[in-house]
Amino acid sequence: MGRGAHSLARVAVVVRAGAAPLWWLGLLGAAVGAMVPGLTGRRIGLLTGAALFIVALAVTSVVRRRRYTHFADAATRAGRGDVLQDRAVTLRLRRKALRWWLGGAFVAAVVSSFALPGAIGLALAGVGAGLWAKALWIGRRERDTEQLLWLRMDWVGAGAVGKPVKGFRTTGIAAGDAAPGGARRR
Repeated sequence: MGRGAHSLARVAVVVRAGAAPLWWLGLLGAAVGAMVPGLTGRRIGLLTGAALFIVALAVTSVVRRRRYTHFADAATRAGRGDVLQDRAVTLRLRRKALRWWLGGAFVAAVVSSFALPGAIGLALAGVGAGLWAKALWIGRRERDTEQLLWLRMDWVGAGAVGKPVKGFRTTGIAAGDAAPGGARRR
């Protein structure tokens, strides 16, 4: 990984950026779906949605952990010229990049409620909860190693461990304005 001045975003904040919108849009989609009787009926739709919530939460929280661990173990120290991006800026840019996917997912959740009421909305909420759990896992790892994980901002388009990502950078635990795990620092 080459050196030079780069804008760096926190890995946990990038992961956490999609969690809240998916959670709230999923719950809203499930609520709208619960008002529509649908082809299978509300009870079957919501029970299926509860099962999908649990599966989506479990799968999302563990998928690609090996890649996160590999990049964290091979991370290099951030350079003196690197610029650490604020948590709010990272959240705003990441959510802006995801807005069409989030809108499409919400529309799909509402439209699918005519067949299976609330199921896809609860699955979206499960994905949001899984991303939040993954950010907490990253935060625990950051606390244990006492190093915050950062990612070059020009690689963020495909996600925190997408194909363009070549590795992470680290700083001390007090760097930046976000606590380990991507939450606001108190």
